Amino acid sequence: MILAGILSGLVEMDTDLLLAINGWRAEWADFFMYAFSGRWIWVPMYVAIFYVIVRNLYWKTAVGCAVAIALTITFADQMGATVIRPLVCRLRPANLENPVSEFVQIVNGYRGGRYGFPSCHAANTFGLAFFLFYLFRNRALNWFIMVWALLTCYSRSYLGVHYPGDLLVGAFVGFVGASLCYWLFSLVCKYRRKEDYKHIYAPIWVGGITTLGILVYALIRAAVS
Repeated sequence: MILAGILSGLVEMDTDLLLAINGWRAEWADFFMYAFSGRWIWVPMYVAIFYVIVRNLYWKTAVGCAVAIALTITFADQMGATVIRPLVCRLRPANLENPVSEFVQIVNGYRGGRYGFPSCHAANTFGLAFFLFYLFRNRALNWFIMVWALLTCYSRSYLGVHYPGDLLVGAFVGFVGASLCYWLFSLVCKYRRKEDYKHIYAPIWVGGITTLGILVYALIRAAVS
């Protein structure tokens, strides 16, 4: 009874927070969050990250690092989508089978798949963010990539496709995947962090320009619509 009451209270808090985030609307934010939440738009930043890895690591270590990052993303994505979601079966807030969907505002008709616990977006982005945190320990890059991951998560609740709890658990799955894969990478490749890295700010510049481009696009779309 006590546990059931606690779980009921947590679910209620999760729903209230989702509706608060989703309830704040601005036309430009609809365009911004929808674009920011996309996967392909961040390919240039991913290329910049790979560039920094290649420029600073011996080629065999760089290959091992790329494999470890790929394993991190695969672990995070599959643990969420293939293992946890079929067990929990928690409907997304915007799913029409969910009673709360009548209170959720959506953008461009986007409702996502059926189940959303945990969030694979959160797992993937935080998996990458934590791996880079372990890999470089550069304060500016760490701050940028963590803010990027957090804003990605916020966009998912703004769009009404994930509860905050989905995102929190997804971020934890990403943390576990990054921690495990980085440990294996450092063990196999005997990687040791350096004090300085060449072109370490490239992902920040590319990611920052991408974010600015999304913002300009959102403001223009809102102005002409």
